[in-house]
Amino acid sequence: MLWVLVFASSAHAAPRAPVIWAFGDSLSAGYGLPPALGFTARLEAALRRAGVAATVRNGGVAGDTAAQARARLRWGLRGLGTAPDLVIVELGANDMLRGLPVAQTRANLDAILTELRHRRIPVLLAGMRAAPNLGPEYVRAFDGIYPALAKQYGVARYPFFLDGVAGNRALLQADGMHPNARGVDIIVGRILPSVRKALRG
Repeated sequence: MLWVLVFASSAHAAPRAPVIWAFGDSLSAGYGLPPALGFTARLEAALRRAGVAATVRNGGVAGDTAAQARARLRWGLRGLGTAPDLVIVELGANDMLRGLPVAQTRANLDAILTELRHRRIPVLLAGMRAAPNLGPEYVRAFDGIYPALAKQYGVARYPFFLDGVAGNRALLQADGMHPNARGVDIIVGRILPSVRKALRG
């Protein structure tokens, strides 16, 4: 009789809350902000207000290029302790700021997406845009990385992580690059529908 009760309670247990991993650089890591005001904490709060009881884990490392993120991808996934239901890949800004070859950035992002596809982990690829002072050829090639890879791997894409914030001094920290708390809230508000859609598959 006891095993019947245990089985019945297990069968009716609430489903596991989804886990989202924001795998990126300082933009997703919440650089310069208290943890409670960073991207991952604010996204988690926004999801829960929308009725999605998700946990958002911070996988951002300030200064990381796509190559450095690629090097830590596997142990970062192991460190989560569970397979995430969605990975937000937010990388490329530091490659662009350093003027690294576009082909190099693309190859590293390609490798990251290959690994996540091998593990059957859904992805939301957050795009970045090159600064215009890098020249039209570089801008065209760099900006084209994200739609091309999203199409190649059949993953969801959010066109520009800093949409609505980039270039607006009132929404940026003193360095002119990283969002302040108001900027983070705008990023979260704009990306939220894409995150919810990607979670639904």
